[in-house]
Amino acid sequence: MKVKYIIDIDKVEQLSKEEREELKAVTKKYKFRANDYYLGLINWDDPDDPIRRLIVPRTEELEEWGRLDASNEKSYTISKGLQHKYRDTALLLVNDVCGGFCRFCFRKRLFINIGEEVVRDVSNDLEYIKQHKEITNVLLTGGDPLLLSTEKLENIVKQIREIEHVQIIRIGSKMLAFNPYRIIDDPELVEMIKRYSTDEKKIYIMTQFNHPNEITEVSIKAANMLLKAGAILANQTPLIKGVNSDWEILMELFKKLSFIGIPPYYVFQGRPVAGNKPYAVPIEEGYQAFLKAIMNVSGLAKRARFAMSHETGKIEVAGLTKEHIIFRYQRAHYLNNAGKFMVYKRNPNAYWLDDYKELVEEYIIENPLK
Repeated sequence: MKVKYIIDIDKVEQLSKEEREELKAVTKKYKFRANDYYLGLINWDDPDDPIRRLIVPRTEELEEWGRLDASNEKSYTISKGLQHKYRDTALLLVNDVCGGFCRFCFRKRLFINIGEEVVRDVSNDLEYIKQHKEITNVLLTGGDPLLLSTEKLENIVKQIREIEHVQIIRIGSKMLAFNPYRIIDDPELVEMIKRYSTDEKKIYIMTQFNHPNEITEVSIKAANMLLKAGAILANQTPLIKGVNSDWEILMELFKKLSFIGIPPYYVFQGRPVAGNKPYAVPIEEGYQAFLKAIMNVSGLAKRARFAMSHETGKIEVAGLTKEHIIFRYQRAHYLNNAGKFMVYKRNPNAYWLDDYKELVEEYIIENPLK
């Protein structure tokens, strides 16, 4: 099926002329991109439709809030296109286009400053990875790597596979939700996955289904094609106000994912990125929704962790009492934070770790491998 991409809000005929005019100021600042398949999932009679909220701009995005690089990714950027935040994982930014531009995107700066951070030729970055034998995982992201031609993507994957100490290649993609025909209509892509996802060294496709309505018959077909090709699939999603912040919706998402063989992996606290205020949920409110959701699904559907990608590492929300919230470093950029638990006095208005000011106690479990 030929999917048509749309980058002009004026071309979204389901919106009234007044709505389109009003949203032009938003799209001038934060770009708009969608396609007819994904827009076709929207119930246009419902102003609160979750897919509409995911892809159609809102004037509230223009409110002053947050910053473009909320996790300070530049602080662990080694060279253009290459980030090395965690000891065993390198991240390659290989594209600055997606199947659609999520309104809540944490990396929207890439679509504003085209070409500044994304690498077109990975040769120099791969040399760095070759020299750092502790790197066992390479994550391809952007933008969406599956928006690259299969030939270009294979060129990158092939070179990574030639690095002996790299065991896992991860591809972060929302294409199974945005445009599953990218997989269905390209047998060469499926063959490429089959070629490089070997018995001993797997390719992981990190899907991003944010709402159960994105899990359609065609997206399930695309997922099965990748699974049969030998890829491992796992899903991650931020918690998004009005989309999956209701625990029953999140529960349904976990269930549907587990039914089709895609384990829920991470639920992220939305980063305080410029323009993202209308999609943000306070941490404590979000964690309670997360707990209610996993409380009502099978063990196979409750494997997700609720965490935030903070500048200093992946910090899991580990517990909540009447007075305190407990955080744990699941992954730490700095070794002195590895294994650290932090207990803070609760703050129902906190959206990010930095909003907590009253540290009650911290405890570090010593890492025997340090």
